[in-house]
Amino acid sequence: MYYGNNSRNLEIAVADKSVLSLKGISKHFGAVAALTEVDLEVFPGEVVALVGDNGAGKSTLVKILSGVHEADAGEIVFNGQTVQIPNPMAAHQMGIATVYQDLALCDNLTVVENLFLGQEINKKNLDKVSMEVKSWGFLKRLSAKIPSINLPIASLSGGQRQTVAIARSLIGEPKLIILDEPTAALGVAQTAEVLNLVDSLRSSGMAVVIVSHNMADVRAVSDRIAVFRLGRNNGIFDAKKVSNEELVAAITGATDNAVTRRATKSSS
Repeated sequence: MYYGNNSRNLEIAVADKSVLSLKGISKHFGAVAALTEVDLEVFPGEVVALVGDNGAGKSTLVKILSGVHEADAGEIVFNGQTVQIPNPMAAHQMGIATVYQDLALCDNLTVVENLFLGQEINKKNLDKVSMEVKSWGFLKRLSAKIPSINLPIASLSGGQRQTVAIARSLIGEPKLIILDEPTAALGVAQTAEVLNLVDSLRSSGMAVVIVSHNMADVRAVSDRIAVFRLGRNNGIFDAKKVSNEELVAAITGATDNAVTRRATKSSS
C-alpha cells in the first residue's frame, strides 16, 4: 500500500483481512483530476480518518464508495471481492452505509419513523411493534442517549440527531460505515457523544471511515489518518503517534507554517 511522501512507514499488524481495499482509484471531471491513483485500506474494528484541505478529494472518494460517482480507473476490493459500485443501492446492498453531513432526517417524523423510513417492516400493514423493538436494539448497540423513540426529530439535540442517523445506517447490517463530518456544528458535549458512538462502532467490529476537518476529533477517535492533498495520497499516519505539525505539513504540503513555527518556538 502507498504511504505518501510525508508519512512514516507504518507496521500495522492486523489479523483480519481488510474490509475495503482501494488501489489506484482515479476520477476526472472534464479536465479536472479530482482523484489520482488513490490507495486506501480499512480493516474490521478500525477507524480510518480522511483529512485534507477543501478540494483535496475526500468528498469525491466518499461519493465513489457510496455509489454516487463511478471511478474512472482503479480497483475496489470489498469483503475480499473485486466490485463495482454503480449506484447508491448497490453500495447499500454490498454493506456500505454512508451518513452525510446533512443527516437526511425528517424533522416532523419520530425517531422510529426516521430509522425505518423507506425500509418499513411489512409496508402494507406496518409492524410498529417490531420496528420499535429493532429501533431500541440499534440504539442500545450504540449506547445512545435517546429518551424516547416516539419523539419527533425536531425535539432532539444535534448529537442525538447524529445518533439517529448513525443508528439508521445499521439497519442493513453494513460492514463499512462512512461518516461525513459527523461533529460539524456540534457543541463540546454533543461532539463527545458522537465520538463515543464512533468508538462503539469500532468496538462492535465495524470498519469506519470518518471525514473531518477537526484534528482534535480525528486524533481522539481514529486509529489511522489518511491525508489527501490535491487528489492524491499524501501520507497515512498512526493517530496515536503523529503530531499536529506533521499533519498540517502533509495537508498543506509545506513545513513552514504558523503551527510548525509555534511548535519550534515552544521547543527551543
